[in-house]
Amino acid sequence: MAQTAMTIRMDNDLKVQFDKLCDEFGMSTNTAFNIFARTVVRNRRIPFIIEAPTKDEVISKGKDAFDRIRAMALRGELPNLTLDEINEEIRLAREGK
Repeated sequence: MAQTAMTIRMDNDLKVQFDKLCDEFGMSTNTAFNIFARTVVRNRRIPFIIEAPTKDEVISKGKDAFDRIRAMALRGELPNLTLDEINEEIRLAREGK
């Protein structure tokens, strides 16, 4: 069977961790990716769930958050957050946490 090369870009820290784990499994990173690819082709699906909230769910969560913050503002209970803290809250909300 003919072989071909493939380039994958990933975070350097993730690569180091993945290489180490593959080594603990007694296989190369290349072997691990081949196992993944063969499993996907054989089963015709990704072997784990990948999902995202629907647009309506995101809008609903956003409205709920706005209503909670508005109520806090009306009661004079708004927290004093930095821009970094606000961005972290937004990131967590997008991840559904």
